[in-house]
Amino acid sequence: MTAIDPKTLRGNWNYPTTVKFGPGRIAELAEACRGLGMTSPLLVTDPGLAQLPMVAAAIAANGTAGLPTGLFSALRANPVGRNVEDGVAAFKRGRHDGVIAFGGGSALDVAKAVALMVAQTRPLWDFEDVGDWWTRVNAAAMAPVVAVPTTSGTGSEVGRVSVITDESIHVKKLIFHPRMMPAVVIDDPELTVGLPPHITAAVGMDALSHNLEAYCSPVFHPLADGIALEGMRLVRDWLPRAVADGRDVAARAYMMAASTMGATAFQKGLGAMHALSHPIGANFDTHHGLTNAVVMPYVLAFNRGAIADKLTALARYLGLVQPSPAAVIDWVLELRRTIGIAHTLKDIGVGPEHADRIAPLALKDASAGTNPIPLDVGNLTRLFHDAAEGNLG
Repeated sequence: MTAIDPKTLRGNWNYPTTVKFGPGRIAELAEACRGLGMTSPLLVTDPGLAQLPMVAAAIAANGTAGLPTGLFSALRANPVGRNVEDGVAAFKRGRHDGVIAFGGGSALDVAKAVALMVAQTRPLWDFEDVGDWWTRVNAAAMAPVVAVPTTSGTGSEVGRVSVITDESIHVKKLIFHPRMMPAVVIDDPELTVGLPPHITAAVGMDALSHNLEAYCSPVFHPLADGIALEGMRLVRDWLPRAVADGRDVAARAYMMAASTMGATAFQKGLGAMHALSHPIGANFDTHHGLTNAVVMPYVLAFNRGAIADKLTALARYLGLVQPSPAAVIDWVLELRRTIGIAHTLKDIGVGPEHADRIAPLALKDASAGTNPIPLDVGNLTRLFHDAAEGNLG
């Protein structure tokens, strides 16, 4: 592949929100905050990132620019409602007026939910993505958000939802409002250079799952399909390189773009990959991207009869030999082997004995409704067993 100068991978985009993309763009954080009227933002991140120089540098740069910035990092890898409550308390205690969502999907989801909840009078769960519940939000009272992703997987920086676990029932819920999408995104691939290979692999497969499930969704949305196709091509070309050499900034940049594209595309809907991974993560605390990666080929095989034409077209777009659904599944399997993804749910500690527990929860998940084949407890149970035991049919 021809060498690419990462300095050329820069741009200011206005879709689906304002995106400042390219190496070094983190230097524009204070300007972005000030442009949204912030005078004292709260930076929300995870406990691990809070200890790293990049967070200290961002807070120090804001301080130098006259924007004193607070820090909140008390959140879990699969965030729960209490994390949001604690973040809101920190926001109010520090008299902050905006939020910097800084980190991977968990930190971004908590940050967006904090910005939503700072002045609401109803509890968080009243804003779950159910019917028109989003209209309950006092939108005028929401805090502005600048998002700074440090992984390339969830695409939460351009999402209108936060995935938060209701611990009382061990269910991941989607908290939704159209204005939860951050007003400004700083996509700086240099912030992802320090990610270890196994995390790079897991979040990269999460980006693939978003593009792939959106593309396979039966909902009519040609715009999303086009974005998803190109997102998958970027994953094919650049994820193995990003895993093999974490300092390859060009690979990091293209994967960051693929991540943003996946979350843009999945406004069209997702499917059984996410319907399964959400309750698995809520009950077993597995990494979301890794769980999607593990169940991916089994879901493709399960849906094959309904998406054969789409998968064949995808295989042509990716340049796979003998384009067909089987070619796409084989490509996914080979990609997983190359970057070190586990083959079965059993390999990540989730055995077939948990099928009866997970299948009913998966059916209730918001992602289940746009799977290409209608789901029920019976076929989800079989699909879970296939993913746990390595049966591709």
